[in-house]
Amino acid sequence: MAIENPTREEMGQILKKAKRIAVVGLSDNPERTSYMVSEAMKDAGYEIIPVNPTVDEVFGIKAVDTLKDIEGHVDIVNVFRRSEFLPEIAKEFAEIDADVFWAQLGVQNEEAYEYLKKKGYTVIMDRCIKVEHALTK
Repeated sequence: MAIENPTREEMGQILKKAKRIAVVGLSDNPERTSYMVSEAMKDAGYEIIPVNPTVDEVFGIKAVDTLKDIEGHVDIVNVFRRSEFLPEIAKEFAEIDADVFWAQLGVQNEEAYEYLKKKGYTVIMDRCIKVEHALTK
């Protein structure tokens, strides 16, 4: 099964509806792409939840070690980890029953994609959430 993303219009609808974004692999280093992209999304009005066991906080928000440590519903899980980690993250994503699994530009994994699609989830891979937000607002 080839990875097939929603249309740009559908991504725009997802972003208009979403409020909370959990960012897996969010760095506290302002030079890192995960930091810059997440800061832009925070500035656009989204609640950002840092998911990274190696940092204490990002943007003054306490980081959690795993997706399972998040209280309340998550609209989008945005992943900044290497492609080989996606199957493991996909399983954790399914456990918390978030709405959309979004792997950043350059990140994709067919095993994770097929696992989540079979469970009925919306999956986006190899797309930058900041770029899609800018193009669809």
